[in-house]
Amino acid sequence: MKTAILFDCEYVCREGSQRRFWAAAHDPDPVIAQIGAVKLGLEGEFPILDTRRIYIRPADRFGRRYPLDPYFTDLTGITEADIDAHGVALEDALSSMDRFSQSARFWSWGKDEMNMMAISCYVAGIQPPIPAQRFDNAVKLLLAAGMPIEDLARTPSSKLADYYGVEHPPLRGHDGLDDALSLTYTLQHLLRIGKLSPEAFDRL
Repeated sequence: MKTAILFDCEYVCREGSQRRFWAAAHDPDPVIAQIGAVKLGLEGEFPILDTRRIYIRPADRFGRRYPLDPYFTDLTGITEADIDAHGVALEDALSSMDRFSQSARFWSWGKDEMNMMAISCYVAGIQPPIPAQRFDNAVKLLLAAGMPIEDLARTPSSKLADYYGVEHPPLRGHDGLDDALSLTYTLQHLLRIGKLSPEAFDRL
């Protein structure tokens, strides 16, 4: 079955980091600490085929582990215990994502690959294992399905399923897998009602 991968990343921060573009002296580099991914079938009833939640040991440019700021933990729910128990090296996480995709295209709400690949790999000093052309912006898919531009601009991935009134299990915002699931439930709904064509995943 033809598939698409919907993913979302959480990257280390302190309160106000995003507003400052991570430029304050005490801000960490915005390297990823978690990836959530969903494999969506693009045929039949458009089933969710598999999911992944991967924790990454976030490290600075000298290879030292970043401690998680309390603000980041409150925002994402990711704790030091999660990283200690489940965290893997960035290179291993990205290799796992590549295997999970089975060469399918990756889609995120925006351009999460810039933090996942460009910034995190640069800081870690490794070659990005997945090329840029394998990624695309899921905002294009919602535009193709007719979502108004002004609503796109003010709707985070965690609120997409609610925007469309899609029933779903409870989801936590700023959890990589749950945010990817919110996007997936939305796309699945739009595919099922014919507002979005499976071919859009190829031609956009």
